Amino acid sequence: MSSGFSGGYPDYFNISGRSMSMMNNNQHVNYRSDMIRKRSLVEFQQQHMRNVKPMAYGYNNNHPNIISSPEVSSVSNFSSSFPTSQQLLVNQEVERRMLRELEKELLLDEEEGENDAVSAVTDSETIQKLFNPVCKKPETRIPPTPTTSSSSSSASSSSTVCLKQLISDAAEAIADGRLETARELTTRLNQYSNARGTPEQRVGCYIASALRSRLRVKSTVEEQSSSTIELYKKDHIVSTQLLYDKSPCFKLAFMAANNLIMQAFSGSMSGPVQPDGKFNIHVVDFDVGHALQYVYLIHEIAAARRINNRNGNSNSNSNGNGNRIPISLKLTTFKDFGNGGVERLKVLGDGLKSLANKLGVLFSYNVLELRLSEISKQGLLVANDDVLVVNFAFKLNKFPDESVSMENLRDALLRRVKGMSPAVVTVSEQDLNTNTASFTARVNDVFGYYTALVDSFDATIGRESVERVKIEEGLSRRIGNSVACEGRERVERCEVFGKWRARMRMAGFDQKPVSRVTVDSLVSKVNSGTRGNPGFTVKEDSGGVSFGWLGRSLTIVSAWD
Repeated sequence: MSSGFSGGYPDYFNISGRSMSMMNNNQHVNYRSDMIRKRSLVEFQQQHMRNVKPMAYGYNNNHPNIISSPEVSSVSNFSSSFPTSQQLLVNQEVERRMLRELEKELLLDEEEGENDAVSAVTDSETIQKLFNPVCKKPETRIPPTPTTSSSSSSASSSSTVCLKQLISDAAEAIADGRLETARELTTRLNQYSNARGTPEQRVGCYIASALRSRLRVKSTVEEQSSSTIELYKKDHIVSTQLLYDKSPCFKLAFMAANNLIMQAFSGSMSGPVQPDGKFNIHVVDFDVGHALQYVYLIHEIAAARRINNRNGNSNSNSNGNGNRIPISLKLTTFKDFGNGGVERLKVLGDGLKSLANKLGVLFSYNVLELRLSEISKQGLLVANDDVLVVNFAFKLNKFPDESVSMENLRDALLRRVKGMSPAVVTVSEQDLNTNTASFTARVNDVFGYYTALVDSFDATIGRESVERVKIEEGLSRRIGNSVACEGRERVERCEVFGKWRARMRMAGFDQKPVSRVTVDSLVSKVNSGTRGNPGFTVKEDSGGVSFGWLGRSLTIVSAWD
């Protein structure tokens, strides 16, 4: 199906200059050199957020010319499979009320220490100063701007300014309609933020730009849509690819999901041998992204076969000749749903096939074109002996829910998936509250979350690195969409884990708790990958496993059936 965006996706990755290679020994994705050009951070500071367009007040979500995200456009014509509009109104109101009550409970309840809302920091005094700097709430007047005569003490005065409070006050002023005050605060914020400074100053710079964009009210619907389109262009795909590859919290989330997939598969291997003489894992993924997760999964399957061969073949998982039963991997994805076009998907599939052949793993790859209403075992070509897995890797948050439209594609998709009775559904998400939270709460959480994420980069990648610049460009676009946009144009709609649990349960899923063995293995991996850096944390969290930095949960993975 068409994504609805002008220009299309096929030119993002061409066959002659592949964006990635799956066969290198280091298991990393190689990028075309022309995709990441060298650029100084000064240039980035001058240009960042240039594509984030303002969101006019009084914006109408039902504008006939609106350009929606691929998730919306790809499934916009399946309304015939839904109940009547009257039934939808009743159902949506009930679910909306339940989720709002849940959100209040998650954000205000101090009796349970589950960290379901904004993840708490540790009791360390240093960490408290980092994420909760002590500063008095500014008075209603705007703090004086430093003059040139006080330049000698600018460093000390800058350190006393609380960016967190300035950002919160500016967001509150916008929410209250005090636009002149908001503009003054935003100008003040810009003077104390710096795209080359500390993580707090960098994120403050990105948020200041997003707030300025929101305050500019003279814009067309097409201009308001452009920031959403930027999230599906080549530059953002590459920056996301780098983020997933360089950030331990995202990379480990993929590994954790694979671990849960392999656990579900291991449980199915206790049954009889399949007629075709092999065990089949069939993974359905609505957005394979850069395919790094499947590079890891193919290696895990190959490693599992080697371990089985060393351990002998005395159980039912061997055939009558004493040879181990091969494990096959079938991956099904879609042309649309924000995947980036057929040519890019073909390149990814070719790379995965080459890697699988090299490691001796049986692999097949399907790219389908389906409406949401057509998603079923038959439509996905699921065989009777397939161990069906549905993988949502940082994707569910892109589907609009009941707060955006009556169709509520997020919950509709979950119910469709539940109807296929998969062996396991893995959900990997950022632990961030930017969906239905109030504007002020949303901006505050964006600041806290991305400050922690950018701070964690210092442990793995230098501030002046070209890759670091590219990653932060992508983060600035995410922040811009979260802060400057509303309605269908705001596609960055992450939720905290407590709300994901509620959604999954309302769709009929039961949670499969992560085992202690799994958590311990992931702790070992993070220690190995970060040379034992104590800032990175891995812990069991309400049945899932979370990965964070200095006590702040950044990503969280869970399994459901």
